[in-house]
Amino acid sequence: MRTAVTTLNGSNSLDLYWEPESPTSQYYIYMYFAELEELRANQSREFNISLNGRVWYGQLVPDYLYTTTIYSVSPEIAENFKVSIYKTENSTLPPIINAIEIYIVKQLLQSQTDQEDVDAMINIKSTYGVKRNWQGDPCAPKAYLWDGVNCSYVGYDPPRIISLDLSSSGLTGEISPYIANLKLIQILDLSNNNLTGPVPDFLMQLPVLRILNLMGNNLTGSVPMGLIERSKNGSLSLSVGENPNLCLTVTCGKTKKKNLVVPVVTSVAAFFILLTALAFLWRLKWKNQVGKVAKVAPQSNDREVTLETMNRHFTYSMILSITNNFERVLGKGGFGTVYHGYLDDTTQVAVKMLTPSSIQGYKKFHAEAELLTRVHHQNLTSLVGYCDEADNMGLIYEYMSNGNLEGHLSDKNQTVMDWEVRLRIAVDTAQGQLLLLFLLHVASKYYVSNELNEKSDVFSFGVVLLEMITSRPALEKNIDKPDIIQWVNFMLATKGDARTVVDPRLRRDYDINSVWKALEVALDCVSPTSIERPNMNDVVMNLKQCLATEMARVKEGNEIERFNRIGSFES
Repeated sequence: MRTAVTTLNGSNSLDLYWEPESPTSQYYIYMYFAELEELRANQSREFNISLNGRVWYGQLVPDYLYTTTIYSVSPEIAENFKVSIYKTENSTLPPIINAIEIYIVKQLLQSQTDQEDVDAMINIKSTYGVKRNWQGDPCAPKAYLWDGVNCSYVGYDPPRIISLDLSSSGLTGEISPYIANLKLIQILDLSNNNLTGPVPDFLMQLPVLRILNLMGNNLTGSVPMGLIERSKNGSLSLSVGENPNLCLTVTCGKTKKKNLVVPVVTSVAAFFILLTALAFLWRLKWKNQVGKVAKVAPQSNDREVTLETMNRHFTYSMILSITNNFERVLGKGGFGTVYHGYLDDTTQVAVKMLTPSSIQGYKKFHAEAELLTRVHHQNLTSLVGYCDEADNMGLIYEYMSNGNLEGHLSDKNQTVMDWEVRLRIAVDTAQGQLLLLFLLHVASKYYVSNELNEKSDVFSFGVVLLEMITSRPALEKNIDKPDIIQWVNFMLATKGDARTVVDPRLRRDYDINSVWKALEVALDCVSPTSIERPNMNDVVMNLKQCLATEMARVKEGNEIERFNRIGSFES
């Protein structure tokens, strides 16, 4: 209002002139009008606006103390500019103008910022409600960079964001996942805010990140091991101090026990019976087959399903004949021994005989027998029959001729399973275990009696997963040596490098982030206290992420190899 002007000496016209910088210069014109006087009944103010002799806007009557803006919708070009504001015949007062802005169009020689970076920054701005000069293009023009943003400019390529400083910006909530889309970011500073939640895994995926400052927040959990590894090898400057509930170890917040003995004599040995059946079941199915839904026969309402409803009954003398008097032992568990046998000259089976003295084993025998006769699923082995004669109780399973997982992980096996294969087996095993837990939960008499402890099965799976990663046995023959959990924790604590615990026969042919994630899953599963262990749903989901990461690496490697072959052929 203070910049308003009108004509001198009651003149009818108010004229403005300027010369362009060059004949090709383009301009945008903005004019602002507001009435400042309370007009009497016999007074009026009405005027027209012309630009270089042509009517630009007609019969404008400004409102009292309310601004009307008149502007050009397209750039104006002329050798000289003259804006005339003149009153109409009906007006008793001269024209008025409160302000005028004239913008010249600048031709930018540089490209616009990479669109993926722009989208990421707009989403980050929206997520945190950033109150800065974040308007227009983040990197262009170069003289008007967004506050806290630095960009790289290479030739005619679109600028890329390489640094983002949002320190002391009042940020709340979790670390935005849109940061993951800043693929070339080198420096990320989110310090001294009020960020909560975990340090996300996607930060490990930023390939050229070299400085990460997360100090002075309220982050929780543990720092991803991939970031810790990069910090220790010098490729990343990592600052995470002043986060009271954040720590730098995989076993963050977990109670440590001295000389923790792995209870695998019973649980893992029994778990390997399941692995024997499914370890290589995927070998002909996984590429083309969609997972089948478990089919469970309806249970009778009048009484509990008994063993008499099962597929085939075998007498104890038949079991002796099948196993040739228990000649060949396949494995031993806490509630029985598994033997190799033949139903006829060609059909091989695995016979699990229950230890008569084990009451818990007796109950589990009935539960497992009832369950497996009613369930058909690609990740569970098939039950052929049973034996229930006095104190002799046994289950006869389909025998998997490729052997068990332990044999294939052994360094005595000349064929080394690659990392993708191990992850596929882990995912299939976890899904099979999840199915059993679900169905046993449905069989409420077995579950409610607390004979089934999901978290103990999670622990067993964690031990098996560590064996798959390391190819080391769960327990050493020499009892003075550490068990697999103690060994892995010691190596990670002292070396800080996942590669020190991975099976060396893999020759580092794996995605290190996938390995770190699998290690974290395994170590979470073997937490000393059951309440800290994840459920099998979470285990399956995290292992699928590990597998997806490794598959992406393999696919990229195959494409590069294919490209190189084509290049060699053409040359």
